[in-house]
Amino acid sequence: MFRHLLPSAILAIALATAHPAFAQVGIGFGGVAHDADQPVEVTADSLSIDQGNGRAVFEGNVLIVQGDLRMAAGRVEVVYADTGSGNAVQEVLASGGVLVARGEDAAEGAQARYDIGAALLTMSGDVMVTQGPTAIAGDSMTVNMTTGNGTIDGRVRTVIDPEAN
Repeated sequence: MFRHLLPSAILAIALATAHPAFAQVGIGFGGVAHDADQPVEVTADSLSIDQGNGRAVFEGNVLIVQGDLRMAAGRVEVVYADTGSGNAVQEVLASGGVLVARGEDAAEGAQARYDIGAALLTMSGDVMVTQGPTAIAGDSMTVNMTTGNGTIDGRVRTVIDPEAN
């Protein structure tokens, strides 16, 4: 049961972090659309599954790779909800220093939470989003993955180059 749902959860967080945005300014990863049909590979020091509470936890040097999209964290927890006809991924929680990268583009923070139903990705703890030479930093970042709108809060820092495209 979890074997089938776990790749979906990993794919969901990979897709969720593939297109973060700051207000109305897109900060896409890699400049081209991500191919979500590629296989997802997960590497970790350990995996524990608790059928009772509907959670799967990858711990220790977690690395999730799908094509050229990479996510690294100390711990990734996948939370499932009973839908009546089976289990579905409800949310994905990453902690222990989270890094998502594709090409020259990256987002990092202490923790990340992806709420599947609301399509909200929230990163917190010294968040830094970089795209080539552009960087935006703050305490937290929330992105609505449906609309692409997002915010960075908590003493936002960036440098705007009027000569850059």
